[in-house]
Amino acid sequence: MRQLSSLLNGLAKSLYAGKRKVPGVEEGRAAADELRREAKKNDTILRSSGSTRSCVSVFSQRGEKGVNQDCSIVWEEFGCQEDMMFCGIFDGHGSWGHYVSKQVRKSLPSSLLCNWQEALALASLVADKKPCQFDVWKQSYIKSCAAVDKELQHDRGLDSFRSGTTALTIVKQGELMVIANIGDSRAVLAMTSDDGNLVPVQLTVDFKPNLPQEAERITQCKGRVFCLQDEPGVHRVWLPNEEAPGLAMSRAFGDYCIKDFGLISVPEVSQRSITSRDQFVVLATDGVTATGFYVLIQRNLHNFSFIYTSFLQMQSI
Repeated sequence: MRQLSSLLNGLAKSLYAGKRKVPGVEEGRAAADELRREAKKNDTILRSSGSTRSCVSVFSQRGEKGVNQDCSIVWEEFGCQEDMMFCGIFDGHGSWGHYVSKQVRKSLPSSLLCNWQEALALASLVADKKPCQFDVWKQSYIKSCAAVDKELQHDRGLDSFRSGTTALTIVKQGELMVIANIGDSRAVLAMTSDDGNLVPVQLTVDFKPNLPQEAERITQCKGRVFCLQDEPGVHRVWLPNEEAPGLAMSRAFGDYCIKDFGLISVPEVSQRSITSRDQFVVLATDGVTATGFYVLIQRNLHNFSFIYTSFLQMQSI
């Protein structure tokens, strides 16, 4: 593990060295992929439903819709950093959705780690200014999501033209939590109120097509947003001259049939400083309803997945 950490650190330090050229993306990505393989070998990556650690639980259940297209990942000691953790939940859709969600689960953490190392190295070139952790993560997330979406489009082994996936991920680095959201999964924080009760704080926006800023972008790109008669209140994204694909979210990886008509894979990236009042966070797909922090599962109606992460053993004192 130390050798792998040194490899990435060396890669970061070599930026702009010599001829001041940035090392190839493939070199950095290969190092990040090797870290992922090593983490799997050392059992610091959780991907299976029912997996539990002292402060993390992962659960997923198939419903009446057939194949469960949800998948998730928890990577402890993300990038060989003891104070870092990566959590992600991915909700696939379309006939190839379960393959797309698994591919994004595999690619995104490594890509993010590679771009984070590169962004840190670039920021360190400004000697008189300490890099802002959140800015580095935000830049890395935006770059990584664009790269992963492009990789999907050119992957001949996956048909993601009419299939895709959402992606909701968080990175915990010390007392900083960075949240990146593409789609309609949700992150909800449980914090202790003044009277000692737990109160829910929604950390993300459900990116539905009828949100004003989302609908405006879609219509400007000639896409359409409307509800079917037998689905009142369920707004979907449609092609200009065809009643397809009918996506119920406005952001997703894949779905290239409608990428030119307003669907995007750009994440909303936000941050939160973890305090002593913050108890745990839940990442949940849209098949989970959370009210007052009792997670209400609509059994036999939807496929659903969630990750529960406690801060009680994660925050510094």
